[in-house]
Amino acid sequence: MTGPDFPTSEYERRLERAQQAMQDQDLDALLLTSEADVRYFSGFRTLFWQSPTRPWFLVVPKNGKPVAVIPEIGANLMASTWLDDIRTFSSPHKTDDGITLLTALLKKTDRIGLPMGRESALRMPLNDFKRLRSALHLSEWIDATPLVQALRMVKSELEIETISEICRIASDGFGNAADLFHEGQTLKEAFRAFRIELLSQGADDVPYLVGGAGQDGYGDVISPPDDRQLAAGDVLMLDTGATLNGYFCDFDRNFATGHASEAAKTAYSTLYVATDVAIATARPGVTCADLFHAMADVIGTTGSDVGRFGHGLGMQLTEAPSLIDFDETVLTEGMVITLEPSMEVTDGKIMVHEENIVIRDGPPTLLTRRAPPELPIL
Repeated sequence: MTGPDFPTSEYERRLERAQQAMQDQDLDALLLTSEADVRYFSGFRTLFWQSPTRPWFLVVPKNGKPVAVIPEIGANLMASTWLDDIRTFSSPHKTDDGITLLTALLKKTDRIGLPMGRESALRMPLNDFKRLRSALHLSEWIDATPLVQALRMVKSELEIETISEICRIASDGFGNAADLFHEGQTLKEAFRAFRIELLSQGADDVPYLVGGAGQDGYGDVISPPDDRQLAAGDVLMLDTGATLNGYFCDFDRNFATGHASEAAKTAYSTLYVATDVAIATARPGVTCADLFHAMADVIGTTGSDVGRFGHGLGMQLTEAPSLIDFDETVLTEGMVITLEPSMEVTDGKIMVHEENIVIRDGPPTLLTRRAPPELPIL
């Protein structure tokens, strides 16, 4: 039987922090429905979340251990976690996918927290939530997004060790770029070669791999690969979210094929300097907006229309907070974030540079192997 990724003491610590915050906010329970939130408190990790058919519920009470209300198909795996109270229902069900069980569990609670804000999602049918809300007769539901995000933003040393290891694996993979990518190769072939390399290096999975290629730069940073062949003078970028024990790395690397234009070299250098400035700025007490502006000052942009310059990282490829001009989240020791400045190289072409760091008491620790200061030529 597969056990959780961390010892029970890790989940006990998470629960203790959550229940202290719940007490401070006078909450009787948290209702969690998303994969990452359920896994954070239970250790329940499965790819079965890819199926949208069944809802899954975890209730964190103000006292005692979390209670799982889940489809019967997950009972065996959930029983391998540290949880004791696991209530199951037959699913898919014609009329009741767990709502009766969930209602009974929450019936005596007055103030229930439910993530409702930015980067949250209710993973259950809206009609079922309406039934639940009607049955409980609550005057209001409390937005628990700030509470849950505050907990998950600050990583434990066990989480940081896991993220550090997947960053090392991906860094080793990028280190073999000269043997993986070449002129005349299609983007599909390049991406496939890199995915295989990461798996051979020890990654559990590579659920996120995007990028692009083109003269001077690329058009976007979210495209899947196609059959376009790499040509001399192309800038090739791959951005990977490989995983280990359910935790992500998230960073990219840029390479030029054969030779690079002066525009591409200048953009790469500018982004490298912006990242250096961000590393020098990232300290406990600095805000995300401060860090955004430190990079923006180097690049020469003044607003958020260019998008954010980084984000939190952990069980999800992107987590709170955002490095953007309106996010006043204060950096705290233990936060793992990406530094991701971007800029326009020429009309219609951009370049992005990304590193992963952990905030420490003093200079941050670089989790990725730092990219070279000059654009590498393949």
